[in-house]
Amino acid sequence: MSPAGQEASSPEARLAALGLVLPQVAVPLAAYLPAVRTGRYVYTAGQLPMAEGKLLATGKVGAEVSAEEAALLAGTCALNALAAVVSVVGGLSSVRRIIKVTGFVASSPGFTGQAQVLNGASELLLDVLGEAGRHARSAVGVAVLPLDAPVEVELIAEVGT
Repeated sequence: MSPAGQEASSPEARLAALGLVLPQVAVPLAAYLPAVRTGRYVYTAGQLPMAEGKLLATGKVGAEVSAEEAALLAGTCALNALAAVVSVVGGLSSVRRIIKVTGFVASSPGFTGQAQVLNGASELLLDVLGEAGRHARSAVGVAVLPLDAPVEVELIAEVGT
């Protein structure tokens, strides 16, 4: 699909064209909500690369998990974050803009490709939301993540009234 055609279609149509569906919102692992809306903004909790209730991979990026695999997992995290947003606003078309993405990469010593890993999340958001998916971002290397996940993504979205 051309970039101009993507802009003309809805986020739901772009998601379907990518062969993706929004998953069920992941059950929180502790005492928190998957997403909270305040005014025109939705803040998501960190989303792990879960599918059908299962963590897709474990380990450190640069050791047990390749940077390429981690980028795909970051896309899954972003999809899960979109599902969390939709759970409080009702639909993808309510998203006006992704404001900020923060990604955490469980990194082996010496691994410095966190930004490339987080491109997996950023590219998914652009593919689904078009220009509304363009955002500010932080990519942070960490020693370990919950459940030994390789990557975790959270975001802030501006939504319609």
